[in-house]
Formats: sequence, structure tokens, C-alpha cells
Amino acid sequence: MLRTNLDFLFFIERFCAENKDSNIILKTFTSGFRFIEQGEKITNIYIIKDGITKCFISEENGKDFIIEFLGKGEIVGELEAIKKIDCLCNVEAISEVTAYAIPDHIFLSLTEKNSAFTKILLQELSTRIIQTSSRASFQQLYTLEYGLQKLLKLQTDEQISISKEDMAAYLGISVRSFNRTLQQLKAKNEDESLDKILERLGKY
Repeated sequence: MLRTNLDFLFFIERFCAENKDSNIILKTFTSGFRFIEQGEKITNIYIIKDGITKCFISEENGKDFIIEFLGKGEIVGELEAIKKIDCLCNVEAISEVTAYAIPDHIFLSLTEKNSAFTKILLQELSTRIIQTSSRASFQQLYTLEYGLQKLLKLQTDEQISISKEDMAAYLGISVRSFNRTLQQLKAKNEDESLDKILERLGKY
């Protein structure tokens, strides 16, 4: 539900410390800023240092589908750089985010010349395939209420706020269906740690 990769973060921090002239820059993005745009050319690959982002696809009918929430150490833009294609999805900050911006030519050089980097990248791509399969199974096997409960717990654990629209887009349902599921969860909830967030969401 929230992906992280501390191995990538440790690698890039160490690499930048040892290579001061690498042209890898630490950038800060405010909540709501979209730093990768679907359909555009990729120029930088990003590794998240701090904060939470959402990776999502915008459909032609105007609806968004959130693929995943990404946190510390997650890499974005790597597939587009490797395949030399336009960006497949959008990546937007949902809290203040700091990220290492790696120019595409430096990223490609690392994949060719640095075996440690390539190993971490392969592990990351393998993990994504596994987690995507697990998520598909999860949505088939568990109720919307259970999925919503996990999203709410994520917010309390990480001290972040995710909008109704984003939660609905992640669950693959309309906001109307989300509100109905929210009311059902409120009626059954026995987890006191979720009371505050349920109360907040119930006001909108």
C-alpha cells in the first residue's frame, strides 16, 4: 500500500557523498506538485528521500487510477529511461517531498557500470511485479471495507492525509461508492485509533 526501498536510498546517499560532482540534485516538491507528467519525455529519474507520493494514470474519461503510494527510497521514471519512451503515468507529491533528481544519462550509466545499483534496480522491479500480483489478488479476495480500513491505518501510522478522491481512485471505485463504504465501516468500527480520521472524513 505504501512502497519503500531503503536499499536504494542508502545507495544514492552514499553515491552522492562519494561523488560530489555527479550532477545529482536534491529537490523539494510541495504537496500537490506533479513532478512527472504522463505523456511527457523523461529527463530526470527520481529516488524519494522523504515524503509520500502517488503514482497514477489519468484515463481519457478524466478519471484517475492510482497504481501505488510511494515513500522513502522508491524510484520513479526508470522504466521510461530504460525503454526511451514517454512517461507512462503521473507522479505527484501528497506531502512535502524531497527527492534525488538523477539526469537520465547518469542513470543509464549507473545501470551499465555499477553492478550494485543494477542489482538493487532488478530487485525493485521484481518486487513490483510480485506486489502488483498480490494487490490484484487482494482486491478479489477482500471486501472494500477491509481495503479502506488498511488505507485509513496507513494514514494514522504515517501521519499523512489522503483525500477521499485519492482513496477512491486507489480502490478503483467512485467517490459515491467510497462514501457508502465509509459509512458501513464507521458503523462497524472497533478500532479507536481510526475514530478521528473517520470523523474527519464523515464531514465532507
